[in-house]
Amino acid sequence: MIIPVILSGGSGSRLWPVSRERYPKQFLNLHKDDISLLQEAAKRVTALKYAHAPIVVCNEIHRFLVAEQLHQIGLENARIVLEPCGRNTAPALALAALAAEQIKPGAELLVMPADHVIEDETAFMQAVEAGRQLVTAGNLVTFGITPNTAHTGYGYIKLGKCLQSGFAVDAFAEKPALSQAKAYLASGEYLWNSGIFLLGATAYLDALREFAPDILLVCEKAYAAGTEDMDFLRIDAPLFAECRSESIDYAVMEHTQNAAVVPMDPGWSDIGAWDALHELKADEGEAGNAVHGDVMLHDTRNSLVRSESRLVATVGIENMIVVETGDAVLVADRRRAQDIKEIVNALKATGRSESQTHQRVYRPWGYYQTMVLSDSFQVKEIVVKPGAKLSLQMHHHRAEHWVVVQGTAKVTQGKGHGDTEQLSSFLLSEDESTYIPLGTVHRLENPGVISLKLIEVQTGSYLGEDDIMRYSDDYGRK
Repeated sequence: MIIPVILSGGSGSRLWPVSRERYPKQFLNLHKDDISLLQEAAKRVTALKYAHAPIVVCNEIHRFLVAEQLHQIGLENARIVLEPCGRNTAPALALAALAAEQIKPGAELLVMPADHVIEDETAFMQAVEAGRQLVTAGNLVTFGITPNTAHTGYGYIKLGKCLQSGFAVDAFAEKPALSQAKAYLASGEYLWNSGIFLLGATAYLDALREFAPDILLVCEKAYAAGTEDMDFLRIDAPLFAECRSESIDYAVMEHTQNAAVVPMDPGWSDIGAWDALHELKADEGEAGNAVHGDVMLHDTRNSLVRSESRLVATVGIENMIVVETGDAVLVADRRRAQDIKEIVNALKATGRSESQTHQRVYRPWGYYQTMVLSDSFQVKEIVVKPGAKLSLQMHHHRAEHWVVVQGTAKVTQGKGHGDTEQLSSFLLSEDESTYIPLGTVHRLENPGVISLKLIEVQTGSYLGEDDIMRYSDDYGRK
């Protein structure tokens, strides 16, 4: 049996401003307009022969995004394991292997990042079948991409001796300088390191026990102390925080004598930066542009131009990246795409929110979007899914005015500290409004069958999202 493992822990900083820390690239429709990269990965692995429902390892702050996106494609039985903090791929896979051993001891794990594109799924499935033969022979298998350029943004794998359906791994190489990448390509002995693996759960845990016993020990303790929380397995945070950060390659694959690689060419991309998306989406005509959204081009060549919320027009540019969102615009030389992460680092260093969140922020009950923000007031659009409700809460520093523009709202409010006997509820229809004074316990709920939309006007001395005291919450948030 194969248990797919989807690792969904990346931040996608080189795809800023569309990718943000709290809504990174795996949740975005970058490759196809109607499905996210995570959803693509999940649908891909469900087509495998002998496949169990996948295990998804994700950051705790993304748990509701993962659950909702899997729900949207009808995948209800995935095992979602929550990492309290990022510790790279070796510990993440250790948690997944421990979970897999409880599902089916000795199962094979097909390990895939959540943010990769694979165009030719038939070629990918054939490579997986070839990998299974190597796993049966006791190997830990990785998949190498047949290179077509001297790419400096990928690691490389050097081929060793020929095996029955692949090759032994002779060496792993870091992301090279351009001259070295050209030498790798010319030799014909190197593949791009895809970061995709096929290995037995027991075999991987045994390899960790041999080569990185400290990682395995911490993960075993944190996993054993974990708790079930709704649809999630919540790993013990203080214990897991003691684990060192390490990749699968460094922790295991570079040390084991059983590392094998299967070459494949399935139209793979990790969409690591905007130049990679340009290569994937560019038109085949003379202009060579990749466009998305409301875009108008004139005398523009070999550029990526992307609009999220308004018209973007370009004139007389070449080899450029232009990306617009509701709160930020990026203009960059396409050859400097890898350096965009430096802008993200600078935003973080100065405490700016644009590195963390979009204007639209998703919650398990729906989303809110900031429309106007000033020192003393804020205007938001709030959308609540049918049957969903916000937490019973109170704010110390702000009052709120609500105007319903679509659907029906059930409003609960009252005095005290969340005691139900002091609360009362009433319904609001379209064009009706209410006022929630500062310090008032309240809850918003959608009892209808269509989405509830309302405009919220906040007024007060402090408008931060951390000004909230929750008394009860359907989603287990504190």
